[in-house]
This record gives sequence, structure tokens and C-alpha cells, in this order.
Amino acid sequence: MKRKMKPSHPGAILREDVLKEMNLTVTKAAEILQVSRKQLSEVANEKAGVSPEMAWRLELAFGIEAQLWLDLQSQYDLWKVQESGKVAHIARYVPGKAM
Repeated sequence: MKRKMKPSHPGAILREDVLKEMNLTVTKAAEILQVSRKQLSEVANEKAGVSPEMAWRLELAFGIEAQLWLDLQSQYDLWKVQESGKVAHIARYVPGKAM
């Protein structure tokens, strides 16, 4: 079953709802999270995903549960696979039915 709407990348939420709301630059947020500016920039600019480690850092620093970040990333990743069409040819297996 295909999703209708593209889910938000967690980096967009980090950029728009966390960094902007807290008036933080990527540089300052990277310092707080103890990661490189490049690493955080790639997430915030939707070039990289949120890893479990990054999710935990975000929870510790900003109080937003790690599981939320991981769920957002999972939803985004699943949507990308569905939209890619790479596995569209796979049909549900029914035992006893000839293929």
C-alpha cells in the first residue's frame, strides 16, 4: 500500500521546529550535541538521516524523545522505498498457489 503524501524528513523538523524555535544556528546546536557541524548540517538539510545515536543526543539536549526521531526517520525511509518502485513487482505470497 502506497502512502499518498510524502512524510517530513526529520531533518526538516529539526531545522524548522527545533533550531529556529530555539534560535540556534547549526554550529551552536552541533556544539551542544557534541557532533561536527557538517554532520548536523547534513541531517538538518535532509542529506542524512537521524541515527539512533543522533536521536539520543537530540533527546538529551532538547528533550524530544529519541523514539519520535527514529519513528519519523523510519516513516520517511519507508516512503522513499515505496516511491522508488524498486520492489513494486513483488506480490503477496499465498501458500499453495502456483506462481
